[in-house]
Amino acid sequence: MAKVTATVATEHGWKYVQQLCKHWAHKLEVELTDNKGVVKFSEAVATMTSDETGLTVVIEGEQAEVLERMKGVVSSHLDRFAFREAPLPFAWQAA
Repeated sequence: MAKVTATVATEHGWKYVQQLCKHWAHKLEVELTDNKGVVKFSEAVATMTSDETGLTVVIEGEQAEVLERMKGVVSSHLDRFAFREAPLPFAWQAA
């Protein structure tokens, strides 16, 4: 399984994770725990964690084109909730 990771400096990471998980919970399987949100898409899984300095997003999937598409989906949705600081600087790296 392929994986990409991005860490974004923000003081509001946990707020964004909660908002995004609640947003997607209407359509997708979502797990939300203390500082972690997991969203299960049909072809990928996005895991988001946060601390006081930032937000880390890990996307796992079988195919490279799926990962490329999901990077855009996740980052655009996070930017929507982080509109005061958007666009967030996602620097995706293969893991």
